[in-house]
Amino acid sequence: MSKHVARKRFGQNFLIDQQVIADIVNAVAPQRSDCVVEIGPGLGALTDPLLQRLDHLQVVEIDRDIIARLRKRYSPDKLTIHEGDALAFDFSTLAVGCASGLHIVGNLPYNISTPLLFHLAGFAECVRDMHFMLQKEVVERMVAVPGTTDFGRLSVMLQYRFVMDWLLDVPPESFDPAPKVDSAVVRLIPKPAAELSAKDETKFAAIVSAAFGQRRKMLRNNLKGLLDDAGFAALGIAPTCRAEELAVDDYIRIANFLK
Repeated sequence: MSKHVARKRFGQNFLIDQQVIADIVNAVAPQRSDCVVEIGPGLGALTDPLLQRLDHLQVVEIDRDIIARLRKRYSPDKLTIHEGDALAFDFSTLAVGCASGLHIVGNLPYNISTPLLFHLAGFAECVRDMHFMLQKEVVERMVAVPGTTDFGRLSVMLQYRFVMDWLLDVPPESFDPAPKVDSAVVRLIPKPAAELSAKDETKFAAIVSAAFGQRRKMLRNNLKGLLDDAGFAALGIAPTCRAEELAVDDYIRIANFLK
Protein backbone atom coordinates (compact mmCIF):
# COMPACT_ATOMS: atom_id res chain seq x y z
CA MET A 1 0.00 0.00 0.00
CA SER A 2 1.32 3.45 -0.92
CA LYS A 3 2.67 5.87 1.67
CA HIS A 4 -0.05 7.90 3.39
CA VAL A 5 0.31 11.66 2.99
CA ALA A 6 -0.57 13.59 6.16
CA ARG A 7 -3.66 15.74 5.73
CA LYS A 8 -3.73 19.23 7.16
CA ARG A 9 -7.51 19.32 7.45
CA PHE A 10 -7.35 16.41 9.89
CA GLY A 11 -4.38 17.91 11.78
CA GLN A 12 -2.25 14.85 11.07
CA ASN A 13 1.26 14.73 12.54
CA PHE A 14 2.33 11.13 12.99
CA LEU A 15 4.37 10.18 16.05
CA ILE A 16 7.61 8.39 15.09
CA ASP A 17 9.80 8.66 18.22
CA GLN A 18 10.00 5.13 19.63
CA GLN A 19 11.03 6.27 23.12
CA VAL A 20 8.10 8.67 23.37
CA ILE A 21 5.77 5.95 22.11
CA ALA A 22 7.07 3.56 24.79
CA ASP A 23 6.74 6.24 27.48
CA ILE A 24 3.09 6.88 26.57
CA VAL A 25 2.17 3.20 26.51
CA ASN A 26 3.95 2.65 29.84
CA ALA A 27 2.04 5.60 31.31
CA VAL A 28 -1.25 4.08 30.15
CA ALA A 29 -0.08 0.71 31.56
CA PRO A 30 -2.92 -1.31 29.97
CA GLN A 31 -3.88 -4.71 31.32
CA ARG A 32 -5.05 -7.48 29.00
CA SER A 33 -8.80 -7.08 29.59
CA ASP A 34 -8.88 -3.28 29.92
CA CYS A 35 -11.30 -1.26 27.81
CA VAL A 36 -8.96 1.04 25.87
CA VAL A 37 -10.04 3.52 23.20
CA GLU A 38 -7.55 5.26 20.93
CA ILE A 39 -8.57 8.50 19.24
CA GLY A 40 -6.94 9.01 15.85
CA PRO A 41 -4.79 5.87 15.51
CA GLY A 42 -3.19 7.18 12.33
CA LEU A 43 -0.46 4.87 11.09
CA GLY A 44 -0.50 2.75 14.23
CA ALA A 45 2.39 4.20 16.27
CA LEU A 46 0.46 3.67 19.51
CA THR A 47 -1.92 1.04 18.15
CA ASP A 48 0.75 -1.64 17.67
CA PRO A 49 2.29 -1.48 21.17
CA LEU A 50 -1.12 -1.14 22.79
CA LEU A 51 -2.35 -4.28 21.04
CA GLN A 52 0.72 -6.16 22.28
CA ARG A 53 -0.63 -5.65 25.79
CA LEU A 54 -4.38 -5.88 25.12
CA ASP A 55 -6.85 -8.54 24.12
CA HIS A 56 -8.81 -5.95 22.15
CA LEU A 57 -8.59 -2.26 21.23
CA GLN A 58 -11.22 0.19 19.99
CA VAL A 59 -10.29 3.18 17.83
CA VAL A 60 -12.10 6.27 16.55
CA GLU A 61 -10.85 7.48 13.17
CA ILE A 62 -12.23 9.94 10.61
CA ASP A 63 -9.80 9.45 7.68
CA ARG A 64 -11.19 6.82 5.30
CA ASP A 65 -7.79 6.04 3.79
CA ILE A 66 -6.38 5.30 7.25
CA ILE A 67 -9.45 3.23 8.10
CA ALA A 68 -8.80 1.11 5.00
CA ARG A 69 -5.19 0.60 6.10
CA LEU A 70 -6.28 -0.38 9.60
CA ARG A 71 -8.78 -2.92 8.29
CA LYS A 72 -6.12 -4.48 6.09
CA ARG A 73 -3.57 -4.59 8.90
CA TYR A 74 -5.61 -5.76 11.91
CA SER A 75 -8.25 -8.44 12.33
CA PRO A 76 -11.70 -7.45 13.68
CA ASP A 77 -11.25 -9.70 16.71
CA LYS A 78 -8.30 -7.52 17.79
CA LEU A 79 -9.39 -4.07 16.59
CA THR A 80 -12.82 -2.44 16.41
CA ILE A 81 -12.87 0.67 14.21
CA HIS A 82 -15.45 3.40 14.78
CA GLU A 83 -15.54 5.57 11.69
CA GLY A 84 -16.40 9.20 12.37
CA ASP A 85 -15.53 12.48 14.02
CA ALA A 86 -14.38 12.19 17.64
CA LEU A 87 -16.01 15.59 18.31
CA ALA A 88 -19.42 14.03 17.67
CA PHE A 89 -18.76 10.54 18.98
CA ASP A 90 -20.70 9.15 21.97
CA PHE A 91 -17.93 7.58 24.04
CA SER A 92 -20.41 6.31 26.64
CA THR A 93 -21.48 3.62 24.16
CA LEU A 94 -18.04 2.04 24.50
CA ALA A 95 -18.28 1.86 28.30
CA VAL A 96 -21.08 -0.72 28.30
CA GLY A 97 -19.72 -3.77 30.10
CA CYS A 98 -16.54 -1.97 31.20
CA ALA A 99 -16.85 -2.05 34.96
CA SER A 100 -13.51 -0.32 35.56
CA GLY A 101 -14.18 2.47 33.04
CA LEU A 102 -12.57 3.50 29.77
CA HIS A 103 -8.91 4.25 29.22
CA ILE A 104 -8.80 6.84 26.43
CA VAL A 105 -5.53 7.62 24.69
CA GLY A 106 -4.46 9.52 21.62
CA ASN A 107 -2.21 11.86 19.74
CA LEU A 108 -5.00 14.43 19.37
CA PRO A 109 -5.30 16.68 16.31
CA TYR A 110 -4.09 20.06 17.53
CA ASN A 111 -6.63 21.97 15.44
CA ILE A 112 -9.56 20.52 17.45
CA SER A 113 -7.90 19.70 20.78
CA THR A 114 -9.70 22.26 22.96
CA PRO A 115 -13.27 21.50 21.80
CA LEU A 116 -12.43 17.79 21.92
CA LEU A 117 -11.30 18.08 25.56
CA PHE A 118 -14.58 19.80 26.45
CA HIS A 119 -16.48 17.06 24.58
CA LEU A 120 -14.61 14.30 26.41
CA ALA A 121 -15.19 15.95 29.79
CA GLY A 122 -18.86 15.19 29.27
CA PHE A 123 -18.08 11.47 29.48
CA ALA A 124 -15.92 11.65 32.61
CA GLU A 125 -18.32 9.43 34.58
CA CYS A 126 -17.49 6.44 32.38
CA VAL A 127 -13.75 7.14 32.11
CA ARG A 128 -10.98 5.77 34.29
CA ASP A 129 -8.18 7.85 32.81
CA MET A 130 -7.11 9.67 29.65
CA HIS A 131 -3.60 10.13 28.21
CA PHE A 132 -3.18 12.64 25.41
CA MET A 133 -0.48 14.15 23.26
CA LEU A 134 -1.31 17.82 22.86
CA GLN A 135 0.25 21.08 21.84
CA LYS A 136 2.41 22.17 24.78
CA GLU A 137 0.61 25.50 24.93
CA VAL A 138 -2.69 23.70 25.54
CA VAL A 139 -1.21 21.62 28.37
CA GLU A 140 0.16 24.82 29.92
CA ARG A 141 -3.37 26.22 29.93
CA MET A 142 -4.85 23.01 31.33
CA VAL A 143 -2.63 22.95 34.43
CA ALA A 144 -2.23 26.73 34.87
CA VAL A 145 -2.71 28.29 38.31
CA PRO A 146 -4.87 31.34 39.12
CA GLY A 147 -3.21 34.69 38.61
CA THR A 148 -1.32 33.65 35.46
CA THR A 149 -2.08 34.56 31.87
CA ASP A 150 -2.48 30.88 30.94
CA PHE A 151 -5.29 30.41 33.49
CA GLY A 152 -8.61 30.52 31.66
CA ARG A 153 -11.89 28.78 30.94
CA LEU A 154 -10.15 25.57 29.89
CA SER A 155 -8.15 25.54 33.14
CA VAL A 156 -11.21 26.02 35.36
CA MET A 157 -13.48 23.53 33.62
CA LEU A 158 -10.89 20.75 33.41
CA GLN A 159 -9.43 21.31 36.89
CA TYR A 160 -12.95 21.11 38.31
CA ARG A 161 -13.50 17.70 36.75
CA PHE A 162 -10.05 16.07 36.62
CA VAL A 163 -6.76 15.60 38.42
CA MET A 164 -4.15 16.34 35.75
CA ASP A 165 -0.46 15.50 35.47
CA TRP A 166 1.96 16.87 32.88
CA LEU A 167 3.96 13.73 32.06
CA LEU A 168 6.53 14.67 29.42
CA ASP A 169 7.55 17.19 26.78
CA VAL A 170 7.86 16.10 23.15
CA PRO A 171 9.90 18.04 20.54
CA PRO A 172 8.71 18.64 16.95
CA GLU A 173 11.22 16.17 15.50
CA SER A 174 9.32 13.33 17.19
CA PHE A 175 6.67 13.64 14.45
CA ASP A 176 6.36 13.27 10.70
CA PRO A 177 5.65 15.83 9.44
CA ALA A 178 7.18 17.90 12.23
CA PRO A 179 4.74 20.47 13.66
CA LYS A 180 5.84 24.06 14.20
CA VAL A 181 5.13 23.82 17.93
CA ASP A 182 6.32 21.81 20.92
CA SER A 183 4.08 19.10 22.31
CA ALA A 184 3.44 17.47 25.67
CA VAL A 185 1.71 14.43 27.14
CA VAL A 186 -0.83 14.88 29.91
CA ARG A 187 -2.83 12.47 32.08
CA LEU A 188 -6.39 13.25 33.18
CA ILE A 189 -8.08 11.26 35.95
CA PRO A 190 -11.74 12.04 36.73
CA LYS A 191 -12.43 13.18 40.28
CA PRO A 192 -14.89 11.16 42.37
CA ALA A 193 -18.46 12.46 42.28
CA ALA A 194 -18.22 13.36 45.97
CA GLU A 195 -15.55 15.96 45.12
CA LEU A 196 -17.70 17.72 42.52
CA SER A 197 -19.38 20.36 44.65
CA ALA A 198 -21.15 22.51 42.03
CA LYS A 199 -24.88 22.16 42.69
CA ASP A 200 -25.70 22.93 39.06
CA GLU A 201 -22.88 22.18 36.63
CA THR A 202 -24.69 23.92 33.77
CA LYS A 203 -24.86 27.10 35.84
CA PHE A 204 -21.21 26.66 36.83
CA ALA A 205 -20.14 26.33 33.18
CA ALA A 206 -22.18 29.40 32.21
CA ILE A 207 -20.59 31.51 34.97
CA VAL A 208 -17.07 30.45 33.92
CA SER A 209 -17.81 31.15 30.26
CA ALA A 210 -19.19 34.61 31.05
CA ALA A 211 -16.31 35.48 33.38
CA PHE A 212 -13.69 34.75 30.73
CA GLY A 213 -15.74 36.22 27.88
CA GLN A 214 -13.67 39.40 27.90
CA ARG A 215 -10.54 38.73 29.93
CA ARG A 216 -9.42 42.34 30.22
CA LYS A 217 -12.67 43.47 31.82
CA MET A 218 -13.54 43.32 35.52
CA LEU A 219 -15.85 40.59 36.79
CA ARG A 220 -18.41 43.26 37.64
CA ASN A 221 -18.78 43.84 33.90
CA ASN A 222 -18.47 40.26 32.69
CA LEU A 223 -21.00 38.96 35.22
CA LYS A 224 -23.39 41.91 34.87
CA GLY A 225 -26.94 40.64 35.06
CA LEU A 226 -25.77 37.50 36.87
CA LEU A 227 -24.11 38.82 40.03
CA ASP A 228 -24.51 42.31 41.51
CA ASP A 229 -22.27 44.15 43.98
CA ALA A 230 -24.27 42.83 46.92
CA GLY A 231 -23.61 39.31 45.69
CA PHE A 232 -19.90 39.99 45.33
CA ALA A 233 -19.86 41.36 48.88
CA ALA A 234 -21.72 38.34 50.26
CA LEU A 235 -19.15 36.05 48.62
CA GLY A 236 -16.17 38.14 49.72
CA ILE A 237 -15.02 38.59 46.11
CA ALA A 238 -13.90 41.99 44.82
CA PRO A 239 -16.02 42.98 41.80
CA THR A 240 -12.93 44.68 40.35
CA CYS A 241 -11.11 41.34 40.00
CA ARG A 242 -10.45 39.86 36.60
CA ALA A 243 -11.42 36.33 35.70
CA GLU A 244 -7.92 34.81 35.98
CA GLU A 245 -7.54 36.06 39.57
CA LEU A 246 -10.22 33.72 40.93
CA ALA A 247 -9.62 30.07 41.83
CA VAL A 248 -11.78 27.14 40.71
CA ASP A 249 -13.44 27.05 44.15
CA ASP A 250 -14.43 30.71 43.77
CA TYR A 251 -16.35 29.91 40.60
CA ILE A 252 -18.05 27.02 42.37
CA ARG A 253 -19.06 29.37 45.20
CA ILE A 254 -20.48 31.92 42.73
CA ALA A 255 -22.49 29.26 40.88
CA ASN A 256 -23.83 27.74 44.11
CA PHE A 257 -24.69 31.19 45.49
CA LEU A 258 -26.72 31.98 42.35
CA LYS A 259 -28.33 28.54 42.42
